[in-house]
Amino acid sequence: RNASIVYDTSSSSMVGYRCLSHVTTSAGVRLPGNIDLEGTPFESIPTGIAALTKIPGAGFVQILAFVGLLELSVMKDVTGEAEFPGDFRNGYIDFGWDTFDEDTKLQKRAIELNNG
Repeated sequence: RNASIVYDTSSSSMVGYRCLSHVTTSAGVRLPGNIDLEGTPFESIPTGIAALTKIPGAGFVQILAFVGLLELSVMKDVTGEAEFPGDFRNGYIDFGWDTFDEDTKLQKRAIELNNG
């Protein structure tokens, strides 16, 4: 069976992470300690868009630098061995992927896309 799936892997994954993050912080789960050297506790940072006004500028710089590091060096096909867009195993981690037949691989990729 020949099937082609075209999708944006980074957007679907990030939507799921953002949703989980919002649900977690709305439930009151916070990191212990302070978000900055001035002593602002993580608990004082609100959830959702309101947090954007409370996170210190240096925090945004750290977040952007970390995301940039992931995009430029980790979340890409370094070895050229990718089977499909979004395959970032790079010959290292496969968790049994190579033992699946093509139909099972296609089904599991569809499940991942549907879950975001």
